[in-house]
Amino acid sequence: MKKGINIWSFRGDASIAECIQLAKEAGFEGIELSLNKDGELGLQAGDQVVKNIKAQLEDANLEIAGLATGLYWDYPMTSDDPAVREKAIDICKKQLELAAAFGVDAILVIPGAVGVDFIPGSAVIDYEVAYERAQEGIRKLVPYAESAGVAIAIENVWNKFLLSPLELRTFIDEIGSDYVGSYFDVGNVVHSGYPEHWIRILGSRIKKVHFKDYRRQAGGLHGFVDLLAGDVDYPAVVEALKGIGYDNYVTAEMIPAYTHYSDQIIFNTSNAMDAILGRTPTLRQTAVREQLGQS
Repeated sequence: MKKGINIWSFRGDASIAECIQLAKEAGFEGIELSLNKDGELGLQAGDQVVKNIKAQLEDANLEIAGLATGLYWDYPMTSDDPAVREKAIDICKKQLELAAAFGVDAILVIPGAVGVDFIPGSAVIDYEVAYERAQEGIRKLVPYAESAGVAIAIENVWNKFLLSPLELRTFIDEIGSDYVGSYFDVGNVVHSGYPEHWIRILGSRIKKVHFKDYRRQAGGLHGFVDLLAGDVDYPAVVEALKGIGYDNYVTAEMIPAYTHYSDQIIFNTSNAMDAILGRTPTLRQTAVREQLGQS
């Protein structure tokens, strides 16, 4: 398995170039970028933007671990508004286009929501209707995914939808394409289940993996904590991933960043992932720790 870090883990004002350099210094092999509405990698991004970012990655000897986006919260495929659903489809097409240009094998996709507690005023969609609309949207996108050679990886998130591994497995199998699978987020299921169970049930359908940790007792969004500080049984998670033959990126998604000295979360996360994956720290990490006066 390769060790990656999601760009949302960095301070909000950091440029892509700064994030790439910091990820390299911390010992990561890849960085997962995000498609945004505007900015450095926005919906209007074209060939030159991709070329520039690829050059930055090459200079740092870093890979692109994946391509995520938070835009599906604003434009869910399950919306009552047909125009919003169509916008979600367009976003995914752009995501697939950019992923192909970057050489990414799978993108993170949120297929809509039944309800979202952490977004004030979020609409509640009838569960059965949400299921039908989500499948309709993904089915429309399958030909584009196949043409791009990029898989649509559905993330399990707090959207009150696809709430069990059995249901997500069924949803994926009903689509019936090798280009539709799971983007499995380890931390997102801890409040209601056990990630190692999900891994074994989803099996080869898992295209990408996010590492987070969660403390059940805290509850809500406050439950997300540093890796190894929560209730995720990471030895069991790694054993399950090895059991299904997973050898792609495991990408840390650390939200939120630290209030002070936020760059430190990148180094702490890298060290925790080395422990989880049974790796020894790189020479660079050892030097950084010595500079910080750590043992």
